[in-house]
Amino acid sequence: GGVDAFSPLARPRIARTQGTLKMAMEERSDIRNVAIIAHVDHGKTTLVDAMLQNSDVYRENEEVKERVMDSNDQERERGITILAKNTAVEYKGTKINIVDTPGHADFGGEVERIMNMVDGVMLVVDSVEGPKPQTRFVLKKALERGIQAVLVINKVDRPSARVDYVMDKTFDLFCELDATDEQTDFQTVYTSAINGESGLEADCSDLTKNMNAVFDKMLELPPPKIAVDEPLQMLVANIDFDDFKGKLSIGRVASGSLKVGQTVGFTRPGEKVETGKVSELFVFDKLGRKNVDVAEAGEIVMIAGLPDVQIGQTIVDKENPKPLPPIAVEEPTVRITLGVNKSPMAGREGKKLTSRMIRERLMKELDRNVALQVEDSEESADTFIVSGRGQLHLTVLIETMRREGFEMMVGAPTVIFKEIDGARCEPWEMIECTVPDEYTGSVVDMMARRKGELVDMAANPADSMTAIKYLLPTRGVLGLRNALLTATRGTVIIDSNFDSYKPFAGELETREKGSLLAYESGTVTPFGIMGAQDRGQMFIPPRIEIYSNMIIGIHQRPGDLKVNVCKAKALTNMRSSGADEKSTCVPHIEMSLDACVEYINAEEVVEVTPTSIRMGKKPGWDAKRNQRAK
Repeated sequence: GGVDAFSPLARPRIARTQGTLKMAMEERSDIRNVAIIAHVDHGKTTLVDAMLQNSDVYRENEEVKERVMDSNDQERERGITILAKNTAVEYKGTKINIVDTPGHADFGGEVERIMNMVDGVMLVVDSVEGPKPQTRFVLKKALERGIQAVLVINKVDRPSARVDYVMDKTFDLFCELDATDEQTDFQTVYTSAINGESGLEADCSDLTKNMNAVFDKMLELPPPKIAVDEPLQMLVANIDFDDFKGKLSIGRVASGSLKVGQTVGFTRPGEKVETGKVSELFVFDKLGRKNVDVAEAGEIVMIAGLPDVQIGQTIVDKENPKPLPPIAVEEPTVRITLGVNKSPMAGREGKKLTSRMIRERLMKELDRNVALQVEDSEESADTFIVSGRGQLHLTVLIETMRREGFEMMVGAPTVIFKEIDGARCEPWEMIECTVPDEYTGSVVDMMARRKGELVDMAANPADSMTAIKYLLPTRGVLGLRNALLTATRGTVIIDSNFDSYKPFAGELETREKGSLLAYESGTVTPFGIMGAQDRGQMFIPPRIEIYSNMIIGIHQRPGDLKVNVCKAKALTNMRSSGADEKSTCVPHIEMSLDACVEYINAEEVVEVTPTSIRMGKKPGWDAKRNQRAK
């Protein structure tokens, strides 16, 4: 009997092409490796959802979750993608490996490294907003690597969709980013991912209730090119952990083949080769993975059995090692201090308290999170300096550790300065915000106070919104989101993206209002809060425990104020407690971890435990203040 074309015994269908490189290159036509890239909230994960539902991944009676690729708790709560994830579907006899990527600039490291695994990208753009700052960033990374793109204009069902405008803007973006003629001649698909519809006509007259138009365009993307007669090469682009199988390295086999039980080397250019044995080999299959015995070049695989391998290393033939150049990731711009919890309530709620445990966890994170850097602090032995791409990048890590049972003390975020040509330089970001016309004045005023430089301002009369572009020092971006949301009553849409290092902009004005501090430790009483709430807005409800110098609210005026919220009502034998006045407490402000980190200044810290998030003054701040006063 003949061999089925898709069985592992069949030799992959390969067309030989003479590459421009010195070695002969072949195309493997039965596979496509595609990444889905876009700005945040333009519908990448929803598009993957629609494609999976269209390709018989689910049983008929299976309950289908929304945004199935966003699998961890934080991704589902925040409604964003944080980690790049793989899936695979089969369409018209071709296997398509799809990588879903994050859209936030803070997780740009995830996008940069998966570009090594793919040969084509689907650029998803919102039919109303058009290309945004992060669209530019991810597309730039793809075009630099010579990857072909297909434009997917999503959300065409929106009433205010303007498809032609988005098409023109995207074409301009390709030209701005110096795309080659082949890259600029991109194909376009029109979709409404949430309704599971796609089509090829700009007027959306041919929208059908399936994703075949998207799949057909994916098949037109170039297949993987393989170096013929070359030894094994596989650049590790991602790492996953499994409780039973240990560390799993993910990447695309560039040349050669991998077998279970094979002894392989792994190394970087110019370093010595370490060896290990492949204990298990997986390929992606629908939402899971399946075991295979052999993987040929061109396939994206997952390897178990190499506990010491790191992202950026190449898995090579140990007899003939030819490592590939490692992944270049952009530098971090924001740093934060993480240390052992030293507050009066330390050790009550968490299980993991010591600096050794915190260090081990941070080192483990470095394995997977390439854009992160960790170093020891010079101030004290139990504090670490963690640097990342932005505040969100760092708070997601802190939130993950908190849920694992860690207690920590987190300092205020600061930017990373650099010396360039003898001048002190700091990172600047490009801020794009869309805001209703009546709030434009307050947004411009706030940007100017934070040393912003106006780049562009354009009104959109159709929906009476104004788009404002500013260049702003990253120092000014920290805490900007909360302030802008307050100034515009929650109507602003803000996007920021790292621009470049520029000369130091001068001192920024600090927080306008001081904090309300707890006068003593104890349990908060409604009577105490009633007396204190006239002084400002409270962060705490009654009946919780607090400690001295804990931040319990925002003072109305500059400067900190100590208030006693633990005092109980004095009782006399004349009347019962609470007879003459009922306690009426104004509801407190709920502060999330991100809001707390934005709020604090240099002499304050956030105490993070598995069950609560508190803010307080740094231990010993009184003594420092008194010295300065003298």
